[in-house]
Amino acid sequence: MSITLTDVTRSFGSSKAVDGLTATIPTGCFFTVLGPSGCGKSTLLRMIAGLEPLDTGQIALDRRTVAGPGLHLPPEARGVGVVFQSYALWPHMDVLDNVGFPIEAAGQSRSAARTEAAKHLQAVDLSRFATRRIADLSGGQRQRVALARCLAAQARIVLMDEPLANLDPHLRAAMEEELTTFHARAGTTTLFITHDQREAMALSDMVAVMRAGRFEQVATPQDLHDRPVNAFVAGFIGRGVVLEAEVKSVAPGTAMVELTPELQIEVQAERAVIGPAQVLLRPSDLCVHAEGRAGRVLNVAYRGDHWEARVQIDGISKPLLLSVSQRAVPGDTIPIRILGGWVLKQE
Repeated sequence: MSITLTDVTRSFGSSKAVDGLTATIPTGCFFTVLGPSGCGKSTLLRMIAGLEPLDTGQIALDRRTVAGPGLHLPPEARGVGVVFQSYALWPHMDVLDNVGFPIEAAGQSRSAARTEAAKHLQAVDLSRFATRRIADLSGGQRQRVALARCLAAQARIVLMDEPLANLDPHLRAAMEEELTTFHARAGTTTLFITHDQREAMALSDMVAVMRAGRFEQVATPQDLHDRPVNAFVAGFIGRGVVLEAEVKSVAPGTAMVELTPELQIEVQAERAVIGPAQVLLRPSDLCVHAEGRAGRVLNVAYRGDHWEARVQIDGISKPLLLSVSQRAVPGDTIPIRILGGWVLKQE
């Protein structure tokens, strides 16, 4: 099932949590909404689920309008499953009954519901935990129960509101693999809400970066990283530095920009124009080179498989980020060559 949002708005007092948002999420897509706290992510999810009314606009699921002027279908009539941050499981039921609950609520006998629920537990590799109480499960196991319950409810759209937020870091990585497997196996359309860019980049087919109730950019994870539309997206995805620059000349797909009167570099660009601009430099755009410009090391941090140094080049207003294979010492001077960059959209 696809999700179509048309000019969707939701306000609380004078504040617009979702502000005239229009987007289409294709059938079978793992679509992540990524943004800071308070940007409207969870409100959007709740409107799609039917837990929050619209002020204006329209929501359609698989081309069937479920919310709009004078229309608000309840959650149970929308065919969606929701996995909340708390998982919202029944503590007095065992795992099997938790998964079987939506089947029984739909009119099946308890015996038939439990038989069907057992199949969905097998799909999430929890068959051996069928008789356990929810309190006896780990956070990752509880999440899989919530996913199995979505399958049992025959949800073709699964909405997930920061489901990994309560998990330990080592468990998050494991659950990312679980979610990817679940999505591929179930064939659902998945809307995933998070403020964690690493989760978004690891899981998603498409990512929407949200700010102040609107989508700043919707793209694949790689395009968001390599070709952000503005400084907000560039700062929210990956690591890098945005510098003020001057576009001196343009060619198809590239531009020559001036960072200082003595330093011009060729960078990637899309529809750049002559004049002031902002240029994004990622650590991968810099390298240590004997003929490079002198960069003074300000500090270093270990990133797991490499060291990252903040270096200051004379004439450039901000320190740059540089990946190095060996630890540098603050105060050292490193010869640095800038290999490229990306011109952000010029307003």
